[in-house]
Amino acid sequence: MIQLSQTDFCIDAHHHLWRYQAPGPPWMTEELNILRRDFSPEDLREAAHGSGITGTVVVEVERTARETSWLTSIAAKDPWIKGVVGWIDLMSPTIRGDLEALAELPKIKGIRHPIHDEPDPNFVLREDFNRGIEELRDWKLSFDLLIYEDYLPQTITFVDRHPDQIFVLDHIAKPRIRKGSFHPWREHLIELGRRENVYCKLSGMVTESNWTSWTAEQMRPYIETAIEAFGPQRLMLGSDWPIVTLASTYSRWMNTFRSAIAGLTQDERNWILWRSATRAYELE
Repeated sequence: MIQLSQTDFCIDAHHHLWRYQAPGPPWMTEELNILRRDFSPEDLREAAHGSGITGTVVVEVERTARETSWLTSIAAKDPWIKGVVGWIDLMSPTIRGDLEALAELPKIKGIRHPIHDEPDPNFVLREDFNRGIEELRDWKLSFDLLIYEDYLPQTITFVDRHPDQIFVLDHIAKPRIRKGSFHPWREHLIELGRRENVYCKLSGMVTESNWTSWTAEQMRPYIETAIEAFGPQRLMLGSDWPIVTLASTYSRWMNTFRSAIAGLTQDERNWILWRSATRAYELE
């Protein structure tokens, strides 16, 4: 058996799997036609071959209890998948009992709700939603923040209501990379990063840029800003596969990411490559 050193570990902390059923979820528009098929763990292994990934965290996309149950059943049989970020109706009046049942599912580590799809820009300030978030601590479940950069100010207010809850910001809050915009995203991200219970994923960036003409140089200042805001100890790598395939191969994104962090120390790189994800999601 090959023995891996700690420098060989690499967790892809954000990818998806799904069984496609037409017409697909509402977000899967005609523009995303290449995603309208099944994506299995075998497909992921093929895409990630040679990228050095030693474990993964799979994240919901369907917003259903059925999908969460399916993802955990897949993870239970696959030692490569270390954790599942699923979905649950946090605003349900039976949320406590619902979470008790959810917590019994194998490898469930966190919850995600598509905040950026809510028509109310202040959705995160709703009392019923916040009551659901308060219940997560008892089950040691993290919460993934899926937002656009416009939502950062109210998200900071929301996070401040839950200082003991672990949050993970997906896709560095989706800045307007396509427009080359940094402000006020940069200032808000640095402010959010002052909350030590918030982690951040270096993921989902190339699909926020021009799909056919993005460059590694274009990604670098956004990655460097995230490093400034959160430090290596609260940053983690995510491929956002297979959505990343709209703009990049798996290996091209991995090479872009590794190049951007090459100037860090080995210890700092290890935090981003696997330690932060392991700590935030309490992975085995």
